[in-house]
Amino acid sequence: MIEKTPEEIKQLIDDKEEVKIIDVREDWEYEICHLDNSIHIPLLQVEEKAETLNKEDTHIIVCHHGIRSRMIGKYLEGVGFKNIINLSTGLEGWANDVDKSMKKYERK
Repeated sequence: MIEKTPEEIKQLIDDKEEVKIIDVREDWEYEICHLDNSIHIPLLQVEEKAETLNKEDTHIIVCHHGIRSRMIGKYLEGVGFKNIINLSTGLEGWANDVDKSMKKYERK
């Protein structure tokens, strides 16, 4: 798994890199804010839905602060995914560094 900053992730997206963004936050979090074109798979559903993802694709895993996404990234690598990137500071970092208009929230 590779850790990347919000700016590095934005560059991948801007360069039209073929990536899949997987958001592992809870439903209520995703409703408040999320990245465009992200696939919402709540943390507790990742194991059952992992089989629907292509293990050869590049997957960017995101959450609020980068902790849950790091855990899921390690899990996905353990089951054979090849190209996992963790958004190191999560969507909080994205909102601070890339998209200051993104709505922020406090974790419940």
